Amino acid sequence: MLSRERVIRTIRRQPVDRMPVYGWLFGNLTEQLTAAFGSVEAFEDRYEFDYAHLFGGPSPLPWEKLTPEMEPGDFLALPLDDPNDSAAYDGIRAGIRKYQEEKGRFVYVQTPGIFEPMNGVFGIENHLAYLLLYEEELREVYERHVQWTLAFINNCLDLGVDMIHISDDWGGQHGLLFSPEVWWRLIFPYQQRLCEAVKQRGAFVSLHSDGNVATVLDGIVRLGFDVVHPYQESAGMDLAVYKREYRQHFTVMGGLDVQTTLGFGQLDRLRDEIIHVIDMFADGGLLFCTTHFVQDHCTIEELTFAYDLVYEQVRKGQKVG
Repeated sequence: MLSRERVIRTIRRQPVDRMPVYGWLFGNLTEQLTAAFGSVEAFEDRYEFDYAHLFGGPSPLPWEKLTPEMEPGDFLALPLDDPNDSAAYDGIRAGIRKYQEEKGRFVYVQTPGIFEPMNGVFGIENHLAYLLLYEEELREVYERHVQWTLAFINNCLDLGVDMIHISDDWGGQHGLLFSPEVWWRLIFPYQQRLCEAVKQRGAFVSLHSDGNVATVLDGIVRLGFDVVHPYQESAGMDLAVYKREYRQHFTVMGGLDVQTTLGFGQLDRLRDEIIHVIDMFADGGLLFCTTHFVQDHCTIEELTFAYDLVYEQVRKGQKVG
């Protein structure tokens, strides 16, 4: 079974020959992995990664025009960069050629959500305050941003990506960064339009949100997300609850926690956790992956130990699902 098919069948909750595997590595470990293996790509090839995370395209934000303490009205006066700048998608085109066409992997592209991108405009503390102070102005901000992102999404789908991966951190360590009521009123309606646009094109859509988003899981189901990353157990999200109550609705991408498990030199604990998670999902429901970018305090020796074990455990012979 080819990698791309393996991932697609896992998302669709169909039987596969083994669990798909990936890891967010290059953000902090490019230099170390290049020294040890020649490149990040060589590490990914060694462990036969099944999917690829693509970045690129135009930026939705006119970074050079942003100023500290900007309020929603100020931002609305600024023009956005062109989402249809064809040359800006060259990196995504190259990633599709390399990973999907040449290596047979499933590819997904990083896509701005509703809340998280505006933290770069206002600062997160101000943005949270503006949810209460400037609701109507934020609706205009979000509406304009949705229009930009819809163009970005359709351009990426035209290029042939398999999945739109919407990054929109909503969670803190113990719960949402704002109330569920605010989420339903100010985030859900705009997020719904992005998800519906992807679904209308027949592609998969995934969510990245760090932290604990348990109070809006039913909303995430209603939005129609096919994949949720990372479903963070170190923030109080229980994979056993996911398996019991939500696996029929979406697939988790995650399982290897970089906040508590990988990168701390506790190899016995790391071994036990990897075996536990892979065994828990021997019947499907998991795209094995790190919960975020592996941090630079993780040694190459520990990373290799982890992926040697993962490689072995997902190839124990049984079909999944």
